[in-house]
Amino acid sequence: MTDPAASATDLEKIMLGEEHRRAILFAVAKLELPDCWLSAGFVRNLVWDRLHGRTTPTPLNDIDVVYFDATETAPAVDRQIETVLRSQFPNENFSVKNQARMHTRNGHPPYVDTADALRRWPETCTALGVAWRAGRFEVLAPFGLVDLFGLLVRPTADDAETVALVRRRMEQRRWRETWPLLVFDLP
Repeated sequence: MTDPAASATDLEKIMLGEEHRRAILFAVAKLELPDCWLSAGFVRNLVWDRLHGRTTPTPLNDIDVVYFDATETAPAVDRQIETVLRSQFPNENFSVKNQARMHTRNGHPPYVDTADALRRWPETCTALGVAWRAGRFEVLAPFGLVDLFGLLVRPTADDAETVALVRRRMEQRRWRETWPLLVFDLP
């Protein structure tokens, strides 16, 4: 399935077809956090693994859970949520971040919601999330799914800082070695 026109339905089949990720998806849903998504490598890596013909998922450094709650932005809340998730999945490292405060760390104007925050992430193929709500699978992909399914890595912006960050992440995380079919579109 290297069709760049793959859809949210294709993503749903991949995500729900992997038992461990499905369990995490359902556990996060039970937390009922506002505007909450499992994002980044949790989604990207599994899709890339499938497109490379792998049946065993590449291990994750962490599992990104992002949400938006302007009423409670204390980092301690994120740590509490991580503790709850780790109690259910002790072998996983969760990174929970309330996007209502992350603009300060990133030097951006305040975000209005999680989608707004994702638009500022480094790569288009990483700036996405999935969720389980009201008994159905949902996708948040401000840049669409074409790059993800097309195995294309490109920055979300053309400024030198974003491009340099994408290059660093690509090298540090050894994406070329792990997924050799990737195409890098870096200015």
